Amino acid sequence: MKKICATKFKEQCFALLDQLDAGGLIVTKHGKPVALVIPYETQDADLIGSLRHKVKVRGDVFTTGIRWGADAQLGVRP
Repeated sequence: MKKICATKFKEQCFALLDQLDAGGLIVTKHGKPVALVIPYETQDADLIGSLRHKVKVRGDVFTTGIRWGADAQLGVRP
C-alpha cells in the first residue's frame, strides 16, 4: 500500500484519486497515518458472495410450519 504525506496529497489530490488502485493510499501527517483512501467500489464488492457456502438454509423459508386455520376462527363457511 502506498503512503503519502498530507501536504503532497493536498497538492495532487485529483491526480491521486484518478490513479487509485484497489490497495488504496495511506495519508500521513508527521509520519503517522491519519487516513486510508480506498476506491468506493471495492468496499462492497468484497462482501458480495462472501457468505457463499457458509450459510445453509434448512426447511421451507416461505412458511412458519404452523397451521393456524384463520378461516375457521372467523366463522367463514366454504
